Amino acid sequence: MRLTASSKSTPRHTRLTAMATMAIAVPIAIACSVPAASASTEHASNAVRISATKITSYGTILVSGTTVYTLKASKVACTAKCLTIWPEVLLPRGATKAVAGPGVNAAKLGTVKRPGNRLQVTYGGAALYWFSKDLGPGQVKGNVTDTWGKWTVVVTVKPNGGVTTTTQVGGGGGGGIGF
Repeated sequence: MRLTASSKSTPRHTRLTAMATMAIAVPIAIACSVPAASASTEHASNAVRISATKITSYGTILVSGTTVYTLKASKVACTAKCLTIWPEVLLPRGATKAVAGPGVNAAKLGTVKRPGNRLQVTYGGAALYWFSKDLGPGQVKGNVTDTWGKWTVVVTVKPNGGVTTTTQVGGGGGGGIGF
């Protein structure tokens, strides 16, 4: 059927138009919402926002899209392979600080210089990283010990309501994972 300005829409035409629209819109929406898991991961906006969210088993933790972690390093440096699994929370070029979202102490946010004059976000002096296997906000799959050291979710309020005295929580997770 060839449509002209004087043709009437048919139910079939309406369904085909809707399907064509979805075929274009869905991949674009997915592409725009999935963060890349690489060392150059950046957010589309001009700022990185660090926020707090409550997780039953950990208490209040820090997130920036997904959960953020700190590293107590081993003797093996976190270089290229490590950074594909544990991308640094980097500020976009030109930005000088992260934005403190709800529940985050802005005074504890800072930065540390990385190669290429990039700034990595810190909290309480500890550099922040994402874990490539955390796919949604509040997922905590990276509370582990691996080749590069001990990765720990940043807990600001313990599950029982007590405020932590450090930026890291011990225990929970553990066990090595091979990469």
